[in-house]
Amino acid sequence: MSDRDRKPQFKRGGGKPFGKGPSRRPAWRDREADPDGPAILYGWHTVTMALANPERQIRKLLVTENAARRLSEENIDTRVAPEMVRPSQIDQRLGPDAVHQGLLAEADPLPSGDIETLEPEGMVLVLDQITDPHNVGAIMRSAAAFAVKAIVTTARHSPEATGVLAKVASGALELVPLVMVQNLARALTALNERGFLTVGLDSQGAQDLGAVALRQPLALVLGAEGKGLRQLTRETCRVVARLDMPGEIKSLNVSNAAVLALYVGATKLGLMS
Repeated sequence: MSDRDRKPQFKRGGGKPFGKGPSRRPAWRDREADPDGPAILYGWHTVTMALANPERQIRKLLVTENAARRLSEENIDTRVAPEMVRPSQIDQRLGPDAVHQGLLAEADPLPSGDIETLEPEGMVLVLDQITDPHNVGAIMRSAAAFAVKAIVTTARHSPEATGVLAKVASGALELVPLVMVQNLARALTALNERGFLTVGLDSQGAQDLGAVALRQPLALVLGAEGKGLRQLTRETCRVVARLDMPGEIKSLNVSNAAVLALYVGATKLGLMS
């Protein structure tokens, strides 16, 4: 089945409810952003996954004639009356290099989850001030592929869940819950107390990740591009491990490191079968 033929389906964190009720926090957005401003979603997978997510409130939907025809052919419920536009009108909103495929939605940001409502099972990812939206989007897509239960990040020094990040994530924003925290060390402490094995990834780690006795629930902690894990983050993790490479280049881009770590984790936890 091709991506074109696949119908969007809504599923979050392995299909289990996450962060329901009054404890849910404000949406995951950059500290400087307008908290009432919409998330800008564009591209086929990004927008159709948002349309399939009952938790995502759509404010406005811009569609081209070709995109409207495809939505109709695939019986996708737009939930709001779409506004027909020319492709150039979406280009003006996003820039000529954005691959929007004739779809742009303005939507309410999804609300953040809470550490206390996170089930102690499977894997979660923790991001220590990773700021590049391309990297965060790619990490989210990998997280969705490996059925990660949640991504924990800081309220500050993190990109908005909109625009480029949402496009690169290719619908993963609707699949992997985000937990926004004010203090990452306290969040890691809370995960430790809830039984998670917190494993920081660092080139100076004492042992290779493949040699660590991993167990569920597992929290893999990734550091910022170029800087790695902050000292307090390293000290709060139960284990600090490295990813050994056989080639001359010993370090990976953080999004590539994330997918490799997730594969190692999922394999050792028996989640690949």
